[in-house]
Amino acid sequence: MENFVDIWQYMPHGMCLLWQPWLVVLWAGSDALIFLAYTAIPFSLLSVIKQRPDLQNRKLILLFAGFILLCGLTHLLGIVTLWWPIYPYVGLTKLATGLVSGLTALVLFRLIPTLVAIPSHRELEDLNEKLRDQIAKYEASEAELRDIKHALEAKVAERTAELEEAHAKMAVVAREAVHRSKNLLAVVGSIARQSARGQSDIQDYVSVLLGRIDALASATATVIGGETSASAELRTVVDNQLKPLRLTFADRITVDGPPLRVNSEAAQQVGLAVHELATNTQKYGSLSGADGKVAVKWHWDQADAERSLVIEWMEEFANRSVESPQAASSFGFTLLTKVIPTMLQGSAERVLESNRLHYRLRVPASVLETDESSTGDANMAARVVDASFGIS
Repeated sequence: MENFVDIWQYMPHGMCLLWQPWLVVLWAGSDALIFLAYTAIPFSLLSVIKQRPDLQNRKLILLFAGFILLCGLTHLLGIVTLWWPIYPYVGLTKLATGLVSGLTALVLFRLIPTLVAIPSHRELEDLNEKLRDQIAKYEASEAELRDIKHALEAKVAERTAELEEAHAKMAVVAREAVHRSKNLLAVVGSIARQSARGQSDIQDYVSVLLGRIDALASATATVIGGETSASAELRTVVDNQLKPLRLTFADRITVDGPPLRVNSEAAQQVGLAVHELATNTQKYGSLSGADGKVAVKWHWDQADAERSLVIEWMEEFANRSVESPQAASSFGFTLLTKVIPTMLQGSAERVLESNRLHYRLRVPASVLETDESSTGDANMAARVVDASFGIS
């Protein structure tokens, strides 16, 4: 311990330099620069550790920082020994530096395989590039899957809407078929009874009856065969009833009117009226001659309090006078002027002049637009047609 206390038994290091100023300054200045550099390096390493807490092998970095700091300290003490011979303390400092250096070297050798396995900067860039490519492919695949999903959802929604629409149409058709079948059976029964009155020839009776039944069937088929609700286009109803006449008299028949959809009841009654008029004109009316013509028209009329549809049948007999082809007591006349207008809650008039026949049927708009499917319709139709309604 005496050597640590009595340091002046040794001579300062400056004496070895013969106290030459330039040499002392060179020696002290060099050690000072080394000390400053060795002190800055550990602080930079500690700053890196603080900013990167995720770094592995932190203990190795701390050992390096301690080793370098001790090396700097030995150079600082080297400056002191130029004037104060504290060699025992310098020796202890160098011993500590040697121990830390040896420990650092040992740890470093043990970590050589780990340090060698660390990817290089170039390898990390290549790996990151591959990862970016994979992420881009994944995102593209994900976007494609989303598009496929949206397309499938759209198709499912479209198909579901089509099925719902088809189901709704089938429900309307089924409901209309049941309702119309009851109505038609009652009407056909009454028409059969009334058509038989005044008929002496069975063939004439069958022909008239089948014609009227076909007219009802055609109008009903037009309604049920529609693509939307239980309604039909008025022109289609009229054209279907005039189809047999047009095969022979196409250039003598004209049909004109705005597009209009009517409900099932109106389609049946209008179809029956057109059939009755078409049958009469071929047998007794304008088409029974050489130059007669037939015109069918319809238009909206606001003359009354309620808006009404006016359907007109006009025949020209071409310079010849014709007596009334139907008696006022006949069932066909009653059908046109009483039964059909009553069923449609409207009115009808039939005017026969010297060479012209004009039939006008007026129907309220509300009757055309709404089709009330009540159980009383069939009984109503039968009562109107049947003799019990006052028809003889």
